[in-house]
Amino acid sequence: MEPAQNQRQPTIIGFSAVLMWATLALLTDLSGTVPPFQLTAMAFTIAFVIGLAAWARSGGNVLRHLRLPWQVWALGIGGLFGYHFFYFMALRHAPAVEASLIAYLWPLLIVFFSALLPGERLRWFHGAGAIAGFLGAGLLVTKGQGFSFDAQYTTGYLAALVCALTWSGYSILSRYFGAIPTNAVGGFCGATALLAWICHALFETTVAPAGWEWVAILALGLGPVGLAFFTWDYGVKRGNIHVLGALSYAAPLLSTLLLIAFGRAEATAVVGLACALIVGGALLATLDFFRPQAGKV
Repeated sequence: MEPAQNQRQPTIIGFSAVLMWATLALLTDLSGTVPPFQLTAMAFTIAFVIGLAAWARSGGNVLRHLRLPWQVWALGIGGLFGYHFFYFMALRHAPAVEASLIAYLWPLLIVFFSALLPGERLRWFHGAGAIAGFLGAGLLVTKGQGFSFDAQYTTGYLAALVCALTWSGYSILSRYFGAIPTNAVGGFCGATALLAWICHALFETTVAPAGWEWVAILALGLGPVGLAFFTWDYGVKRGNIHVLGALSYAAPLLSTLLLIAFGRAEATAVVGLACALIVGGALLATLDFFRPQAGKV
């Protein structure tokens, strides 16, 4: 395992993805009634343009960035497209509260699965911090009113679980392909956009955005569904993956606070308790990250 001081900058860069994902709910809300697969396709098309710009800036033959082992393509496309596909399927076949809560197991799974990586060791405070974050996220999703599982929604529940396993698996397995440059994410975005356009054609009716909805979609493609995947790739490959997993629960919290700030959600005691759990969990999970000898286990 790399010394903590060498992981701090990549971890901070990776955490910037979490900050961008916090804007996802607000920007999606501002994008109007565009169907989910169409919105995904449009946003990832913009993300692909970011990838093309990065490839052009690096110089040489742009096509060389597409010459990757099939395992890398499978992981990248499976992670980016697979996550969104199963998430939308979960929402289609199960209530949003239960589906979202199950899908939000992915940060917790990242923390626990990271123990399987070479040179990584899971400490008690990593797991405890991630569990506290999950409880906080659960409060935000359920609004403190609880939830119930109904057998008729089993297909949706399973899709949500596959969604969580897909993103956590993608994040963990990316560590094994650390030698693959982050610019490769541009190719994954392009393939995801293509598959999303196909799903849109099969399952949805096209809705034309209007006015400021175009701005929201552009912001989605530039931020939470664009640059975020590049910085996340860099973070999980070179940063402290325990910390990144636990800090990922900041996304639903910050997302809720943004919605409150823009008058699209209400501040409640439940939000305050969720904030305490997520912030407290994050501080606990990063207990060894800022210590001078954090790299020693």
